Amino acid sequence: MTLPETLLETGPTASLLVAAGVWSLALGGVSGWAVAAAFHPSQMLARVGVRHPRRVLQLHLDWIIMGCVMVAVGLAVPTAPAWAHLLVTAGAIVNPLLFAPLAFSSGWYTSRPYVAVSLASFTALSVGLVACAVSLTARLVG
Repeated sequence: MTLPETLLETGPTASLLVAAGVWSLALGGVSGWAVAAAFHPSQMLARVGVRHPRRVLQLHLDWIIMGCVMVAVGLAVPTAPAWAHLLVTAGAIVNPLLFAPLAFSSGWYTSRPYVAVSLASFTALSVGLVACAVSLTARLVG
């Protein structure tokens, strides 16, 4: 089984974006177990230091959302510039992971390294998505 020819002809970045999206969806699916454990009456994850179980739920949902974003963008705009695909990939991988440290301590939210990574990740995703939208629009209007 292969990806659609139009996707394969555009280079590896669109394929990478789609593959990363499918892996993100897989992680989102598997992380449902962590959500169940986080909210289980036995408080299973509290034993390993999870103090904010809602963050586990946010991580789970964001993995699924970002997976959908990556698959959709990779398939809808396979001819976007490689740098735009790479920015979307980087931002969509890092953004969900930003919830992981917050599950253990809300103090991360104000630490300089966390804020710097957050800003870089959100900027990468935003710039990449806008670039892909511009690329698609330019193709459509010719």
